This record gives sequence, C-alpha cells and structure tokens, in this order.
Amino acid sequence: MPRWLPLMGCAYLALLLALDHYATYPEQLALGVLTFVVLGAALSRVPLERRAQALAVVAFATIGEVVGSLVWGVYHYRLHNLPLFVPPAHGLVYLTGLSLSLALRRHTRALVLTAAVAATTWGVLGLTVLPRRDVAGAIGVPLLLLFLWRSRNRAVYAGVFLVVGSLELYGTAIGTWRWARDVPGLGIPDGNPPSGVASGYVWFDVMALCTAPVAVALLRKRRASRTRREAEQPLSGTNPA
Repeated sequence: MPRWLPLMGCAYLALLLALDHYATYPEQLALGVLTFVVLGAALSRVPLERRAQALAVVAFATIGEVVGSLVWGVYHYRLHNLPLFVPPAHGLVYLTGLSLSLALRRHTRALVLTAAVAATTWGVLGLTVLPRRDVAGAIGVPLLLLFLWRSRNRAVYAGVFLVVGSLELYGTAIGTWRWARDVPGLGIPDGNPPSGVASGYVWFDVMALCTAPVAVALLRKRRASRTRREAEQPLSGTNPA
C-alpha cells in the first residue's frame, strides 16, 4: 500500500466534504465523477485482493446508504439525496483506514487501544454530557469493541474507525449531512453523529473481507480458463494433421 495514502485519503475526503457544502446539484455530480476517478487511481496502486475489498465495501455501503438515508431516514444529506460521490468515497474511506493500519502495523496494539478508548469515551459522553442524548450510538459501541477485541482484522477496523469518526464529526459540523434526533420508527435518541456509527462500517468491512477472496478466486479461475483455452487453440494459418 502506498505510504502517502493515509494522508492523501484524509485530505481529499475533507476537501470533498468542504466543497460539497457549497455545491449545487450539477457541481455535486461533478464531485461524484471526480471521486470515482480518484478511487480508480487509488485502486490502481493496490494489490488485486485489496481492490476487491474496496469495491465490495462500495457495494455494501451503497446498499446501506440507500436503506439508511433514502428509505429509513436515519440521516439526510444536505440536498436530501444520495450524492454521487458517496459510493466511491466509501471505497476511499476503506483504503485510507486500511493503509493507516498497515502504516502503523508495528504499533497495532496502540492503534486498537486508541480506537477502543475513543469509541468508549464517545459513547459515555453521548449518554451523559453531550447536547443530544445518544442512546442509539451507544448501542453500537459494544459491537465495535467486540470486533476490536476478537477479530484478527482488528487493526483494519481500528484504522477505519478513526477515519470514519473524524469524517462524521467534520461532515455533520459543516452540515454535509445530519442525523435524525430519534431513530425513525423506534424513537431511540440518536446523536449527530452517533458514537456507534463506525459499527456500521465494521459490517461493511466484514462483508468485504469475506466476499473479496471469493471474488478474486473466481476472477483468477476465469482468467486461467481463458488462458488455457487460448493455448489449446491451433495457431492461425496452420494446417493441423
């Protein structure tokens, strides 16, 4: 993974949200196209399996966005739509968190501990002193802590949590999106942003890490089969005996 990816990923995502704050709908579409280009450039610099993981995150996260925002209404974007830049941005978030965990692989324990303490503190503050009582967020924190404690991919989840948490605080502060005060249909108080929001990203990452190896294996099998068929075909212009 490129060493510059954690810094550049965070910088681009922060700039993207800042520009969207002032963008019209056509300008927002342009930001979406640009973000797809940036994601494509980032994917070209990582191994095949990492590409598959990032694309799987894009797929699962987009489904989650449609359900959570457009259907359920747990949160809303500034123009009450699903901005075009959101799906590829999820891929960039994953690659940024992943590259952060790899850059700090010699300090994995400290990275995981930092994420666990930050999530726990955020959850407690949401139940006690923050302006909006955050019960829904606090429910998601134990799930994140479980993955940070038990999963062999804990460093990835920790890196993604730190990136997601920072972007959630920044994005809601400038009004790119806003979480509902209560979870629709359940009436559970929710923060803006909720402290356990990164637990949703954990599920995206889990699904990506589970499905990507299968996708890569199928792709390699298909390529091998095509290569074998091409090798078995007689050369053009030859007259087989």
